[in-house]
Amino acid sequence: MRPRGLFTRRNKVSERLKIDRAVCHGHGLCYSVAPEIVEPDEQGDPVVLADSIPEQFIELAREAVNVCPERAIILEF
Repeated sequence: MRPRGLFTRRNKVSERLKIDRAVCHGHGLCYSVAPEIVEPDEQGDPVVLADSIPEQFIELAREAVNVCPERAIILEF
């Protein structure tokens, strides 16, 4: 579970993380490297915790994109 207050309006927001469910195979690498922004649901599929990624987590979001073997994760501006 994510800590309370992690994604507040006071945090500067610049990018969005999206997961293409049709492409994702549920390996879990994304939430292994970026648990602050992605966590597994009940079936083990990744869920992005917020619509927008706070600036302090952009590098983690990029890591999640890079470790996905199916390239199912997209970082949008």
